[in-house]
Amino acid sequence: MAVLRTTTTMMLRHFSQPSMFFLPSSPTSLFRSTAGITIRCAASDSGSGGKKVSARLSQVNQLLQEAEERALSADNLPAPKITLDHVTVSFARSGGPGGQNVNKLNTKVDMRFNVKNAYWLSDRIKERILQMEKNRINKDGELVISSTRTRTQKGNIEDALEKLQAIIDAASYVPPPPSEEQKKKIAKMAAIGEQKRLKSKKVLSDKKAFRRTRDSWD
Repeated sequence: MAVLRTTTTMMLRHFSQPSMFFLPSSPTSLFRSTAGITIRCAASDSGSGGKKVSARLSQVNQLLQEAEERALSADNLPAPKITLDHVTVSFARSGGPGGQNVNKLNTKVDMRFNVKNAYWLSDRIKERILQMEKNRINKDGELVISSTRTRTQKGNIEDALEKLQAIIDAASYVPPPPSEEQKKKIAKMAAIGEQKRLKSKKVLSDKKAFRRTRDSWD
């Protein structure tokens, strides 16, 4: 069961950027339909007359639905490009390669990019950057990128811009929605894992019930 749960979680991470397939929330239905797929909800066969829905299956359901909605609402435009007009640059003494010039020239680049004030980025991309790079954003909302890769200011500016552009490209990417085959596989694994969980729970319940009977006293 642990292997099934781990594998299902790994597959779902690919679609969620945080998606699981959509199951109607009707509490009296014994079958849940998902984008043309019908799977049996294990939790509906036990408990309070089929009205209980597994929290894990509901989570899978919600994640797949969010992945599909995110993919459908995403535009097909290329990732925005960042330029020097969008950042603030400062220089300092570099500790990187450069021989004697290390202690003489200010070749280190500190590039600051204010994410919240980036009007040219969509709200989705800005929120994604704030989430991805939260450990590198200061109290003023600036994403700070440093570069000491080359011996010149120009080279380090270009390197820092490339790093920022890579972050924007990653934040702009929206994974495609799960295919029908992937949905079926996730549904099957989630259902099997849920059935095993309920079976283990029933065995433990029966064991406790037996311990409370007189027959167990002997």
